[in-house]
Amino acid sequence: MKLLKLIPDNTNLDFMRWRNIALVLSIIVTVASLTLVAVRGLNLGVDFLGGQMIRVTFSQKVDVETLRNDVDSLNLGEASIQETGGPRSFQIRLPKPGGGEAAANRAASQVRSMLGQKYPGSRVDSVETVSGKVSEELAWDGSLAIGLAMLGIAIYIWFRFEWQFGVGALVTLFHDVSMTLGFFSLTQLQVDLNVVAAILTIVGYSLNDTVVIYDRIRENLRKFRKMQIVPLLNLSLNETLSRTMVTSLSILLALGMLLLLGRRLSSGSQSPSSSASSSAPIRRSTSPRRSLSGLE
Repeated sequence: MKLLKLIPDNTNLDFMRWRNIALVLSIIVTVASLTLVAVRGLNLGVDFLGGQMIRVTFSQKVDVETLRNDVDSLNLGEASIQETGGPRSFQIRLPKPGGGEAAANRAASQVRSMLGQKYPGSRVDSVETVSGKVSEELAWDGSLAIGLAMLGIAIYIWFRFEWQFGVGALVTLFHDVSMTLGFFSLTQLQVDLNVVAAILTIVGYSLNDTVVIYDRIRENLRKFRKMQIVPLLNLSLNETLSRTMVTSLSILLALGMLLLLGRRLSSGSQSPSSSASSSAPIRRSTSPRRSLSGLE
């Protein structure tokens, strides 16, 4: 019985031929993503801004503008209405009212009462309240977690391989995180703690792909001592291409099912080939010599 092969044996694609173009495009897209985040900003959720989040399910389709006008008539501040998973499921975001917990409870009761009167059969699924101080702590902790994860991974790869590999891994991780933030800024999808967890997942996935490629590069550096660095990098990328494609396809299938069947999707995605297009060319740029000092 033959095994399914997505990539034929002895594949010899010249990835490194386009390394300069790939690096330039990556720099352009990364700068564009960071500029978009700086200019347009992120649609931060209650976790980071503080306030109230009320999730509601209606018995029939509801017009967003009508619902927004009904909530605004309560004079609870500027409300943000967002559809979640279908025309009958919405989340209502309200600013944190002054007066502490009692005022927050009154605001939630007003919304419940209005929904019961104007939208019979509606159901309030949850009410979340986050104070301004807690939201600031969550924002700082989330940013710190992502930054320390990226730094720790770069140090790990530095000690496991060499400093050139660490630089390539750190730049690749920065590229992936920047692209994800740019995507959220462009689409204005809400950024909450679930998104922080998703970004950490992206960091972990990118690390896995990068380490597999770097490990093959190190093996080939020892195996082919007289081979030039560019052909050796091409060989390593081609040898790991089948694994990369299978892993990426599996993830895309899972994401596709979430998009089709999931009620809400609160995470971004990244290009599965980011490690191949960024880390290896950077490894080449930081190492003018044929091989690493520790492998000579």
